[in-house]
Amino acid sequence: MADDTAAAATPAPEAAPETNGAKRAKLLRILAVVVVTVAILWGLWYFLTQAGRVHTDNAYVGADSAQVTALIAGPVKEVRVSGTQAVKKGDILVILDDADQRIAVADAEAALRLARQRYGQADANADAARARVTARGADVSQARARLRDASATVERARAELARRESIAGTGAVSGEELTAARAALASATAARDLAAAGIASAEATRGSASGDLGAAEAIVRGTTINTAPDVAAAEARLEKAKLDLARTVLRAPVDGIVTNRQVQVGQRIAAGAPIMVIVPIGTAYVDANFKESQFKDIRVGQPVELTSDYYGGDVVYRGRVIGIAGGTGAAFSLIPAQNATGNWVKVVQRLPVRIALDPKELKAHPLRVGLSMEATIDTRGR
Repeated sequence: MADDTAAAATPAPEAAPETNGAKRAKLLRILAVVVVTVAILWGLWYFLTQAGRVHTDNAYVGADSAQVTALIAGPVKEVRVSGTQAVKKGDILVILDDADQRIAVADAEAALRLARQRYGQADANADAARARVTARGADVSQARARLRDASATVERARAELARRESIAGTGAVSGEELTAARAALASATAARDLAAAGIASAEATRGSASGDLGAAEAIVRGTTINTAPDVAAAEARLEKAKLDLARTVLRAPVDGIVTNRQVQVGQRIAAGAPIMVIVPIGTAYVDANFKESQFKDIRVGQPVELTSDYYGGDVVYRGRVIGIAGGTGAAFSLIPAQNATGNWVKVVQRLPVRIALDPKELKAHPLRVGLSMEATIDTRGR
């Protein structure tokens, strides 16, 4: 009985390997299904979210910084900002000593008053010249009247002389009367000649007065006290002096952060000298340098996702491609690469892409110029 039991128990170990093999095969099939399923899911995820996206970590924050320069020379009286300080457009940055400019304004104001006074004198001289021309015209009329009177006197004297000469032979007229008549004619003739000369003199005087009038009118003709050249020039000098006075106060041209401040109180700065830079971080952008092999589908207007080490991957900026550079950085370097040599080795070039950022996101998470970024362009957004 014991032998039968032992014989019946002997085949059991032979069935165990078969059972283990079946389990192993089943596990392999399950693993294969899992791997295939994971691969399919990953492929779907990549196709839906990653296909058509190009990435680079060679990207940096930039901004069109405003360089503050002094437009006039002068000593620094006051500096109201420090480096890293945030300023608004129109805020006072630096005040220069304005003593010289105030004197220049006072001098220009005096010059303007003098120019207005001279214009008034010229206008009065023109009026006086007109009056003199009128008076000289009256003198000419009087001289002509005297000539007519003298001519009439000559005719009377000639007639008297002729009448006496006609009866002189009868003895009715004495020699003395005849001599007196001849003297009267000569005197009348001389008076007539003098009257004629008086006309020429009066006309010459009137011509001189007319010339004076022309010269006086030339100064004021077609102008007013506000449009006269001398007055306009004096007003321009006054405006220039006032502008120089206003330029003693240097204001922020844009909103931003003060950087690279190079001015101190008491320092004398020259016109055109840079004194600080203001970085408008509210209008920052990103220049992303993509490989030339990535530009097949990159177009202006496509959406971009960006992250920065400054905030980490939790803060994602959403931008848009607004431009592609006209050449690579190597093409515009100080010493461009010369590849026409026998030992040339191809180097993949990079082309800058300008990316605009959302102002609201920049306001919530401000960036600084020069920070590195990671940019991913979705080339499906055409």
